Amino acid sequence: MEEQPQTTVNQNAEGNGLAVAGLVLGIIAVVLVFVPVLPYILGILAIIFGGVGIKKPVKTGMAKASIVLGIIAIGIKLLFWVFIGSFFGALV
Repeated sequence: MEEQPQTTVNQNAEGNGLAVAGLVLGIIAVVLVFVPVLPYILGILAIIFGGVGIKKPVKTGMAKASIVLGIIAIGIKLLFWVFIGSFFGALV
């Protein structure tokens, strides 16, 4: 009896590079929140990359986390300026 040739299918694990990039940018934005302009840029990029990455069906949790971290970084930065403004407003 003749043997049937076996075919093997190699599946590469799918990734979501935009979600990972957004997550990294979001983490850096939160860590560097007291640097003057950088958290705004990194936070906005994290939100954009997370928004584009969430459309891909793989690793949507990372995309959601990058959006949340981007919003948190921008929010902390805005609260920082509100605090500074109220502090110096109280001194005047």
